[in-house]
Amino acid sequence: MTTEAIHTELVALHDGTTPVRSRWSYRADQPFTVTAAFQTDRDRWVEWVFSRELLVEGLGESAGFGDVRFRPIEERGLRMLVIEIESPEGYALLELDHGAVDRFLGATEQMVPLGGEDDHFDVDELIAELTRV
Repeated sequence: MTTEAIHTELVALHDGTTPVRSRWSYRADQPFTVTAAFQTDRDRWVEWVFSRELLVEGLGESAGFGDVRFRPIEERGLRMLVIEIESPEGYALLELDHGAVDRFLGATEQMVPLGGEDDHFDVDELIAELTRV
């Protein structure tokens, strides 16, 4: 099983004004998910894991009903991807450059084509991991 991975840093804007560093990761051996970590004002990193399919959908139209929601917008001639993340601890609305997120997604597709995730997913390893005591 491959351990190829993609990592990139993006700067988001919180409520359209405050810069927030984020780290985006994708691993070929976990082909269905994307991980995004956002730096908080207390210099902690808060990590969110969501489906790559949700990100694909969110780049084109509003997507998500749960704790992570995406929607593309265009303001002042800039294309942005709005991310809303919500938990019992709080809520954040972040804006990222649409093109930067699209390039990250394109890099994931070079590694694992959309629809080809099953070819990279080791269900036996997952079962072994879940049943270890």
